Amino acid sequence: MANLKVAALCFLAAATFWVLNALNKDNYTTVVDYPIEIIFDREEYMAVEKLPSRIKIEINGNGWDLLRKYFKFNETPFLIEISNPSTKNYILTSEIRRSLAESISPTGLVSMVSDTIKFQVDKIVTRKIKILPDTTANTFAKNHRLVGNMELDPETVNIKGPVSVLQQLDGSLKIPLGEEKINKNFNKILPLEAPNAFKEYLTLEEESVHIHFTVTQMLEGNKRLKIKTVNFPKNVSINEDMTTVMMSYLIDERQVNELGNYEFEAILNYNNRNREDSTIAVQVSPKPPFLEKIKFEPEILKLKYE
Repeated sequence: MANLKVAALCFLAAATFWVLNALNKDNYTTVVDYPIEIIFDREEYMAVEKLPSRIKIEINGNGWDLLRKYFKFNETPFLIEISNPSTKNYILTSEIRRSLAESISPTGLVSMVSDTIKFQVDKIVTRKIKILPDTTANTFAKNHRLVGNMELDPETVNIKGPVSVLQQLDGSLKIPLGEEKINKNFNKILPLEAPNAFKEYLTLEEESVHIHFTVTQMLEGNKRLKIKTVNFPKNVSINEDMTTVMMSYLIDERQVNELGNYEFEAILNYNNRNREDSTIAVQVSPKPPFLEKIKFEPEILKLKYE
C-alpha cells in the first residue's frame, strides 16, 4: 500500500512538471471566444437585438497566455466603436483585424474565424401616435353596445424609441380597458403603457389617458303580427290556418316608447317568392331603423296553387 502511494505521488509530480514545462513553451495555436464591446451613441441609437459580446479568433502564443485567454481569465473586451450603426447592421472583421492584433499582443492573431460581426441597432426617434381602446368580442355584455364614439383625452401620445419597434405599433397604441362584459357607462383614467414585448425599448411622454363612453342595452322583444298578402293571384294562397306570425327583435332601451307609433304587419309579397320551391319569405312593414336582428316564426311559408 505504501509503495502504491509513493508511486501515485511520483506520477502526479511528473505530470505536474510536464504540464508546467509544456505551458512555458511557445508556438501553441488555438481558437478562443474573445470578448468584444460595440460602442455607439446611446442617446441617438438603441440596440433592438442582443449585441454580440464575443468573436471567435485563432491565436498563437505562449501556453500560459493561451490558457488564460481560453478560460477567459482577466479579459478586457476589445472595443469596437461605430459612428452611425443604423445605416449598416454588420462590420467586417477585416476592418478590426489590425487593431485587435495589437490589443492581444504578445499573443499573435492567426485568423478571424468569422468574416462579419452582425448587430441590429436603430436610430431613436419620437413619433405621435393614436391611442386606441383595445376592444374584443367580450368587451360589452350580451345585448349591450356602444353609443356614439369612445372619447379619449389625450387622443394621441408622443412615444420615443427605435424606428423598427415604432413601426411595429402601426401608428397606434392599444390600451386595454381592464373590464369585460361592460353593461354601464364607462368613465376611467387608465395608465398608458407600451406593449410588454416593447417596454424595454419605448418611452411615453404621457402617463395616463381618460376614456369615457356611453353604453346602452338592447332589449329583446316580440310581437304577433297579422299576415297581409300582396300581389297574390286568385289561384294562389297559403295555409288557411296561418293568419299570424311571431316577430322577435332587439331594440335600444331608449327607443322602446317609439314602438307605440307603429302598426306592424307581416307582409307576403308574391313578387318576392322563390320560384324554385314555391315558398315565400315573411317581411315586416313598416321597418323602422331602431329594430335590429328581426326574426320571424315561421320565416318561410309554402304557397298553394289551385
